[in-house]
Parts: sequence; structure tokens; C-alpha cells
Amino acid sequence: MSGFLDQILHLSPVWVYVVVAALVFAEDAVFVGFVIPGETAAVLAGVATSLGHASLPVAIAVVVVAAIVGDSVGYEVGRLVGPKILDLKIVRKRRRGIDRAMDFLRRRGGVAVFLGRFTAFFRAVMPALAGVSRMRYRTFLVWNAAGGIVWGTGYVVLGHVAGSSYKAIEKTVGHDAAIGIGAVIVVAIIVWRVRAHRREG
Repeated sequence: MSGFLDQILHLSPVWVYVVVAALVFAEDAVFVGFVIPGETAAVLAGVATSLGHASLPVAIAVVVVAAIVGDSVGYEVGRLVGPKILDLKIVRKRRRGIDRAMDFLRRRGGVAVFLGRFTAFFRAVMPALAGVSRMRYRTFLVWNAAGGIVWGTGYVVLGHVAGSSYKAIEKTVGHDAAIGIGAVIVVAIIVWRVRAHRREG
């Protein structure tokens, strides 16, 4: 496990950006967010920046752009495919959550798009639902961009701070022990987020 994590932490910056962008984009564009929350990728990007394997400003830009573009693709999918998207098996299994998200969108409009960015389930479905409901794209884009900027910046910086803590641990207990502690923390966060994600759906 420690060797595997060590390899991830030493990926070239280009690959860090590519992998993170792909995961954040896919979360909203193609419902990958039903499985793995996108903030996990954003946090890992921040960790990479704190360890000197990527640039913090570039990582923030990559995450923010991927989030905004991914949401825009999700919006277009909802607009073009329409209600048919609600008949997909992966969506039907989460009907209660979908209905809750649609009601939230009807009541709050663009604000729901912004706030939905900070809840894993809503983040995965809100762009498509905005398209299904025929929200004006200009309105959607403004609120989507605002949410993407705040969310992306916040989670990358969170990862950066967490990575700085990792370096402090490494100095105290050594590299291998720090990797082991990091592995436990990362697994715990992923398990917690996936379980919370399922409850939200």
C-alpha cells in the first residue's frame, strides 16, 4: 500500500492534472459522482501541490475549469435528452433523491445550482436536472461558475493544507509511517464520503 501511494504522490504534474480533471469532469457530465465524489480528486490534487508535485494555482484552475465544463456538459445532456434521462436505471434507483433535487431546483432556481455543488448527490444530478427543466443556460452558467470557483478552490486548498500536515508527520515519524497514516486517512475519507453519498441518494 505504501509503495502504491508513493507512486501516486510522485506522478508527473501533467498526469496529476489529467487524472484530476477527468474525474472532476466525469462526476457531473456522466454521473460518475454516483460512485466516487469529485472532491476526493480535488483534495488529492491539493495534496500533490503541497508535496511539490504540482502547482497550486494550476491545480485550482484545472479543478475549477473541469467542474464548470463538466456541469455544462451535464446541462446539455439534460436539455437534449430531456425526461428520458430520468428513466435510466442508475437514476431510477435514486428516485427519492432526484425528486428532492428537482423540488429544490424549482424553489431556488440558480441558487440551487450553486448550493448543489457542495452536496455530492446534488452535484452529480443538478446540471442535468437544470437542463431538463429548461433553465436558461446563461443563468445556469453564472451560478455554476460561481459554485465551481468556490468549491474547486476550497477543496484544493484543503488538500494542500492536509499535505502540509503530511510533511510535518513525515519529519516526526518517518516517510513509511507517514505514508501508512496517510493511507488510513485517505481510505477513511473515501469510505465516509461514499456512505454519505449513498444516504443522500
